[in-house]
Amino acid sequence: MADKQKKHGQCENGLSEGKHCSIPKIVERDLSHITDGNRTRLIAMMEKVWVNGTNLKYFFFKDPAYWRGGQNQEQAVRHAFATWKDIGIGLTFQEVDSPEEATIKIGFDQNDGSWSYVGRDCLEYAKAANERSMNFGWDLTTPYGRDTALHEIGHAIGFPHEHQNPLAGIVWDEEKVYESLGGPPNNWSRDETYWNIIRKIPANSVDGSDWDKNSIMHYQFEAGLIKEPSEYRTRPLIPEAGLSELDIETAKRLYPTQEARIPELRAFESQHLMIGAGKQVDFLIKPEISRKYTLQTFGAMDTVMVLFEIWNDEEVFLAGDDDSGQDYNAKINLRLLRGRQYVVRTRLYYSNSAGNGSIMLY
Repeated sequence: MADKQKKHGQCENGLSEGKHCSIPKIVERDLSHITDGNRTRLIAMMEKVWVNGTNLKYFFFKDPAYWRGGQNQEQAVRHAFATWKDIGIGLTFQEVDSPEEATIKIGFDQNDGSWSYVGRDCLEYAKAANERSMNFGWDLTTPYGRDTALHEIGHAIGFPHEHQNPLAGIVWDEEKVYESLGGPPNNWSRDETYWNIIRKIPANSVDGSDWDKNSIMHYQFEAGLIKEPSEYRTRPLIPEAGLSELDIETAKRLYPTQEARIPELRAFESQHLMIGAGKQVDFLIKPEISRKYTLQTFGAMDTVMVLFEIWNDEEVFLAGDDDSGQDYNAKINLRLLRGRQYVVRTRLYYSNSAGNGSIMLY
């Protein structure tokens, strides 16, 4: 998360002042009941990813006062959201004026470090309007701070820490890592250090890409903390500034640019889901009468299905269901109104054979 050149906020060896992001510890989903290893891998890899086309609304806390960032800090975060959007992804980001409207709720507590929940975890662990899903704990107007803002938003759209990629092949000098992160400015416990650095992300939850040491999701490390690759025993590992080529490629693969027009899903007309794992299909719904409807997927597959209403050219979340790892199909029961328009977005985690699934409105 730092430029290779010495800049404000960096030390003589090119490192930043040593402040690192932390991910809140959560209870990982139990997939032990699934015997199909490929199904487990696909669910684990996609479970934190949003349905493409989601409008992620964000809010800056003004109260309590120590959560307030001020104009310059907020502007740095706005710029980071715009940077992610401008690479050409299907997600949109919108600032709102109340936490009740927001999915990403941002504080600037300078005594709480910088952190974010990963992707859809914020729906489970930051449900209340007064709960943060992201915090910035240092100045975001420096080069390192600007990369910190990009990094935390990377978490918010579903990216884990790259240095915990099991394919990286990093072998740590663990006691030196614990000693380094246990002191200022992080002052982490051994458990926090293990969770954020030593721990390897389960191999079934990564997309198989090679280690990207320049990823915005990668920490920088001082010399001597890494045993392998051996080149970092005697020199620091300092990622280049900004989003890497692989960051951009991965984001665009997970969230491709949305089609201007999408097909219509009419009542009692089944539509086959002819898509592969990780892909998505979207349908427009224009009810002919006002009544309670059921939206349901059919077939041996794992999906997340989300329904939005189009209101003043904006998609407003109404309901969603995630059937991944379960023995039932995604289903939404809701009253839809004649004269209104809705969009249902369904992302496929896994299907035991191509084209065996479908979706219906009835």
